[in-house]
Amino acid sequence: MLEPINPKQWDYRLAAHLLNRAGFGGPPDEIERLAKIGFDKAISYFVDFDRVSDPTPAPAWAKAESEEQWEQRSAARRAADPKQRSQIDAMRRSQERKNLSDLLGWWLKRMANGSRPLQEKLTLFWHDHFATSYEKLENAYLMWLQNETFRRNAAGNWTRMLEEITVDPAMLVWLDQHTSNKRHPNENYAREVMELFSLGEGNYTERDVVETARALTGLALDKTRQNYVYKPEIHDEGAKTVLGKTGNLDWQDVLKLIQLQPQSQRFIAGKLWTWFAGVPPSRELTDALAEELRRSANHFQPMLKVLFSSQEFYSPEVLAAQVKSPVQWLVGTCRVLGRELPPPDTCDSMLTSLGQRLFFPPDVNGWVDGPDWITTNNLLDRYNLVERLILGDPGRKITPAPVAKLFTRAELADKAAFLAALERRFFLVPLEDSQKKTLFDFLAARRALDDATVQQTIRLALSTPQYQLT
Repeated sequence: MLEPINPKQWDYRLAAHLLNRAGFGGPPDEIERLAKIGFDKAISYFVDFDRVSDPTPAPAWAKAESEEQWEQRSAARRAADPKQRSQIDAMRRSQERKNLSDLLGWWLKRMANGSRPLQEKLTLFWHDHFATSYEKLENAYLMWLQNETFRRNAAGNWTRMLEEITVDPAMLVWLDQHTSNKRHPNENYAREVMELFSLGEGNYTERDVVETARALTGLALDKTRQNYVYKPEIHDEGAKTVLGKTGNLDWQDVLKLIQLQPQSQRFIAGKLWTWFAGVPPSRELTDALAEELRRSANHFQPMLKVLFSSQEFYSPEVLAAQVKSPVQWLVGTCRVLGRELPPPDTCDSMLTSLGQRLFFPPDVNGWVDGPDWITTNNLLDRYNLVERLILGDPGRKITPAPVAKLFTRAELADKAAFLAALERRFFLVPLEDSQKKTLFDFLAARRALDDATVQQTIRLALSTPQYQLT
């Protein structure tokens, strides 16, 4: 299990696969660069992202209110009559929605143009894993704060990630932990931290949930400063038994107990494999990945290096077999088309129609990945949207893609050379002969490879089933 591939196998195709899975894909020149620098350096480029500078500033609005600001805003609302209060609330909700749209654009730009593609891919993974929705919070700052928690711990330590997300203000509100106290322990987070986040169903008991809820009491939210606080006066000081351990356990104690379970490493290692490989791991592969995680004292970075180096990751069952998520499809399409992302509100609309609206996961389980991304309706949406990304759509503020710049003069002077270049740019595996014939027949009916012909040919190519795979 997890033997590395022979470096001599490293080529353009495997480099493209790594770029697609550890990042969001890219044009041929990026793939060629990865192929040229060699296997070890290519893996290091993605996984050792902490060595790469990230100059991206936080959004201007992404800061907590000062206590004075909070008091002034609260006093103004209290002094207002009902109509004025309604207007104040409406204005605040409107501003929050604008901030959220700005946050979406900020994050998508990091995915498309940032210097740390794996960090952003992992941030997306954690957003899906610890699924938290703006719909309940209505607070863009808290969503940004959580996004930064995911980014900061993206390839870091599993124990630290679980600790930080447990006291994350957005999570405290999302699963109602901030309302829990020793008189009325809330079991929502206690259940999900074991079932969905760290162990999986069947690896704990209902008694463990009840006792964990008692241990988690004391965690609260300071609404003024918008951060977590620990209140010992609402913590249950009684003896509790969680996963076989008895004592006056608190929130850190139960998280350590969870992390001591071998299933904790197996659970998260298996989820990470599935996320990047697109197929579920065998029991033996899960055990091997979990052992790598244990060997590195719960640090993900060494395990990810092994994963991205392994023969299993480059096997025929994995190559070009993962259905692109809507985010992967949108960001990756813009990258290979050499175009900027559409405006944030347009991206939001596109992702919503395709079934993956960022910051709005459907429930605590996150999104259902894989073939479920493709339905009759949203496949048609992909075909329609790719046309807009290529041709432009003034109504949605989408500019045309600079497709003529994607090919050399020699490629644009010969139709066969153009089709070969198109296939190399957009596909990891060759198109079927019947599809190539369709494209060639289309080109044969045109006199020359002008911009319009190039655009339409790309549109046809990107409206194939193969393009939906990565």
